[in-house]
Amino acid sequence: MLEKDAKERAKRRKRNEHLANALKEKGNDAFRKGDYVIAIQRYTEGLEKLRDKQELYTNRAQAYLKVHEYEKAIGDCEWALKCNEKCIKAYFLMGKAHLSLKHYSEARQCYEKILQINPQKESLFKDCMNEVNLEEKRIKDEERAMKEVQSGKLAALSIKELLQKLHRPDQSVLYYAGGIRLLAGTVKDCTEQTLFRTNNGFSILGDNEIVRRGFCAESKNAAEVDLSVSLLLLWQAVCTGNEENQHLLLTHPDVNAQLPKLLSSGVSEIQKETLALIYLYSENENGRRLLVRHLDLTKWLQVLMMFVNSPDARASSAINILSDLTQEERFKTQCRVMLSTDVLPLFTQLLTSAKLVNQAALARCIGIMGNLCADVVIRMQMAECKECWQACLKLVDEYFDVSTSKYQECLFAVLGLMMNLLLESNVIVQYFAVDISGRCMSLLRDKDGRIVTRAIGVLSRILPASSSAVEEVVKGGVVKKMIKFLKAGGQTTCIYGIKTLSICTRSNRQAQEDLVKSDKGFSVLLKLLDSEDEMIVGNAALCLGQCLVVPGAATSLLNSSIVMILLKHAGGDARRTSVQENAAIALGKLCVAEPRHIFQLRKLNGLAILNSSMKYMHSV
Repeated sequence: MLEKDAKERAKRRKRNEHLANALKEKGNDAFRKGDYVIAIQRYTEGLEKLRDKQELYTNRAQAYLKVHEYEKAIGDCEWALKCNEKCIKAYFLMGKAHLSLKHYSEARQCYEKILQINPQKESLFKDCMNEVNLEEKRIKDEERAMKEVQSGKLAALSIKELLQKLHRPDQSVLYYAGGIRLLAGTVKDCTEQTLFRTNNGFSILGDNEIVRRGFCAESKNAAEVDLSVSLLLLWQAVCTGNEENQHLLLTHPDVNAQLPKLLSSGVSEIQKETLALIYLYSENENGRRLLVRHLDLTKWLQVLMMFVNSPDARASSAINILSDLTQEERFKTQCRVMLSTDVLPLFTQLLTSAKLVNQAALARCIGIMGNLCADVVIRMQMAECKECWQACLKLVDEYFDVSTSKYQECLFAVLGLMMNLLLESNVIVQYFAVDISGRCMSLLRDKDGRIVTRAIGVLSRILPASSSAVEEVVKGGVVKKMIKFLKAGGQTTCIYGIKTLSICTRSNRQAQEDLVKSDKGFSVLLKLLDSEDEMIVGNAALCLGQCLVVPGAATSLLNSSIVMILLKHAGGDARRTSVQENAAIALGKLCVAEPRHIFQLRKLNGLAILNSSMKYMHSV
């Protein structure tokens, strides 16, 4: 009997669940159409069929939020949490409802719960907490501003009076421009910014057709230029440090559409103030988020890059904004769209005109392009651009004629860009390998150690792409030069230098012989094998193993501690397995080339490690 009742209940639940799901879908459909009352009815009917269905509670709570029934939304979220105590959507919607009721502490507690349940929701948590903070600040600011108006404070009354004058219809463009400048000069603190907002200051552009037409005009006369500059100055005044005003301005459709046009206007004063306004957003995280969320930034990389041609402060301002925006992943994603068609042609033109443009801005621009290469899609597109490589090489060539400090910074940035691009391997890279390596060899004579280090870095990444390039640099004495730098260089130089040697000695007999001659008794390699950097140790062991084929090389190490050093690394616990492998291979080759090393190996009880190294020997 009990079993029959259980089966009947299960059957009934399944039927009710089917009906509840159908009603949920009807509710969702009504919600999408904006018919929130019908959506609430359908979700309610669904809950009558199945009381413990969490999705129906959270969906109905979302609909209640839309019709401003905040207490009911909170109630539904509480029921949803009884069904599933880790329901993130319930805490999210409950936080929204509390925020609408000005329950700031409760809203924060809801959002903190989200982070406790899922620490990967940190971005959502930050956005939600920021929204609470902004709303709480907005209310407090507006209450304070109202008190100042009621107390008859002159500055507060002036804001209201000036805005009323600006709303007078059918005045001249110059009348509005003058009034807007006066207003901009009056706004000096948070209270005045708040009064501008609460007195519908942002409606100047939407409600006044003369102001709107002058601001949006494609080709502006002198009065319209003055009007536009006045508006930009006003917006700077009302938005500085005020995120609520920043949000309202950026979501205004005319402002949103006009900003890129103003940047491309060709009118220096308009461009200067537009850049200053945008920088208010880009200089902080919340402002950047507003930019990437509310603006189409696909053309901004190209538009801002054009200012590298400017001899004045506009170039620096534009590059500052670009540098800030590259911190946002969404901006990098948008940059991909126009990169090949618009950005790279402009970038290559700037590189080839390096003598003529603002070189300080160009150096920073090249650095920004290098940073954008962290995005794999952008890096692949740039690495496949033949014109980009040609422009980089032209800039390097011109450096030998124009060795000014500003041009030096451009070269330093280009070498960094090339290093990043060489993380890719393609036919274009192979095509330019000999030319690139040849330029780097010439740069090894430079007096600036930073240039030399980066030139070695480029060599370490370009040489694997071409045996011809290896052959040419070996003929040019690269081994002797690298040994010299390894004797005196810092850690970064050593990383690049030993990597370059390991590539050259891999298959080039001349390089192997040059190393044995240049590094007497392998003193430099022995020193590198004692490094704390595993990358240096691994490549030093690889390089040594490759050079032991040279007659007499292994014999020259008989009175050294090489067996002990290699044994330590072969049997060690380095994070990079290549360290153990390369040391074991070198140890095996050492004993094959000069059997007398086996006596030392026996003394150190290292034959087991040598035997284990044989598997690596066969794979070589």
